[in-house]
Amino acid sequence: MAERIVPRRSTPQDQAHGLRTLFGGARTVFIPLVQNPLVPGAGAVMERLCAAAAERGQRTLVVDAADTASPPHELATVDLSACVETLSPQVMYLAARGLPMRYLDSRATMAGFLDALRSAAPRADVVLVHASASDLRRMFAGRTPSPVLLAGNRPDSLTHAYGSMKLLSQRLGMLAYDLVIAADVGAKQARRMADRLGECGDHFLGAALRHSAVIDPLEPARTGLPTALKRLVADQLAPPAEPEHLAPPAASPARLGTLAARAPAAGRLN
Repeated sequence: MAERIVPRRSTPQDQAHGLRTLFGGARTVFIPLVQNPLVPGAGAVMERLCAAAAERGQRTLVVDAADTASPPHELATVDLSACVETLSPQVMYLAARGLPMRYLDSRATMAGFLDALRSAAPRADVVLVHASASDLRRMFAGRTPSPVLLAGNRPDSLTHAYGSMKLLSQRLGMLAYDLVIAADVGAKQARRMADRLGECGDHFLGAALRHSAVIDPLEPARTGLPTALKRLVADQLAPPAEPEHLAPPAASPARLGTLAARAPAAGRLN
C-alpha cells in the first residue's frame, strides 16, 4: 500500500488544533437528554448515565443547558474550553444555561453549538446534552440521534415526555427514543408507564421506545447501576447500524462526583 504523504504546514498551529488533530479520528457520541421540568431528579439521571458510560471506558462531557442550570462562565464566548470543569477522570461538566442561543444561525438552528462542544472537550467520547426539546431540535438540526426522555412520579410528567417526543418527531424526524423514570417506582408501574408512552408514540407519531430504565434519585450514588440502564447506554454508544448489504462480517466477540439535582415546574396522556 502506498504511503500516505501529509504536507507540512508552514504556519504554527494552536494547542486546540493539535488536540483536534490528535483526536480527530475518534467518534464523538452526542446524547440528547430532554429536560422535563416535572421531574426533579435530572442531576441523578445525568450522574448514572455518566457512570454507565464510564463502565464502558468512555469519558463524558455533561452539558447542562436546561433553564434550571447554572449560567455559563463569562469566558464562555471567548474560550469555551476554559469553562469545562473536570469532575473526575471520566466526567467533565459545562454549565450552559442560555449558551446555545449564542450559536443561533441564519437558519434558526444552533447546530454550531455541538461543533463548539466537540472542540472545547476533544478528549470526550460522549457529550450528554441536557436541554429542553425546543432547544434540542435546533441544536440537532440535520441529525437523528435517539433522545433520552425523562418521567417521574407525577402522571403529567409522562404527558410532558410525550409532548417532547411529538415535537422532536415532527420537527426532526427522530423516531427512536429511550426513557428513564427518575422515581422510586415498582417494576409493574414502570412497565405500565413505558408501555403507555410507547403505545402513544407508535400510534400517533410512528415513534418507538427502545429502552426504559428506572433510577431512584434518592439512592446513594454508590448503589449498583440497573441492568436496564446499562443496556440503554450500551445502545446509545453503539455505532449506527449499516444496511445489511453494506455491513461487514460480524466481529468476534469510578464512581463519579455528584451532579446537583435539577428542578420542577408543571404538564396527561389520554
